[in-house]
Amino acid sequence: MHATLPKTSLKILLAEDDADDRFFFAKALNDLAIDTHLTMVHDGEALMEYLSEHLQNLPDVLFLDLSMPRKSGFECLTEIKDELQLIGLPVIMFSTAYPRDFKYEQSIIGMLLNIGAYDFIRKPNDFAGLKKVLFASLSKLTANKNTSTLNIFE
Repeated sequence: MHATLPKTSLKILLAEDDADDRFFFAKALNDLAIDTHLTMVHDGEALMEYLSEHLQNLPDVLFLDLSMPRKSGFECLTEIKDELQLIGLPVIMFSTAYPRDFKYEQSIIGMLLNIGAYDFIRKPNDFAGLKKVLFASLSKLTANKNTSTLNIFE
């Protein structure tokens, strides 16, 4: 796995209500060859409070669980993309697959992308899969940031 690594630590914010998912996310990040600084919040209201308190020091990327208590990931994404100071924050939706059917899941993903999500990641069933999707997602994000005129990593 190769990627252009950022010159400074990549600030990652994870909004996830499940303690096990937070633990494995942090462990997977720690195993990757990417310098990161992870902050975690446990629900949608805590996420929005964190973002409003850190407008001058936003994360480089937000991994946002779709299903959370108090305020869903869908609601948070909508609020983030409606807020001028937050609109540029890359938000990667992070959720389990919808068991209903493929078309339903694709329509949800399409809706999230239309609102302004940067990407959608289906939570893998195993740790190796989690590391793989996180690395791919962060590599894609870093490559896109490195080619843009506003390089937040310098």
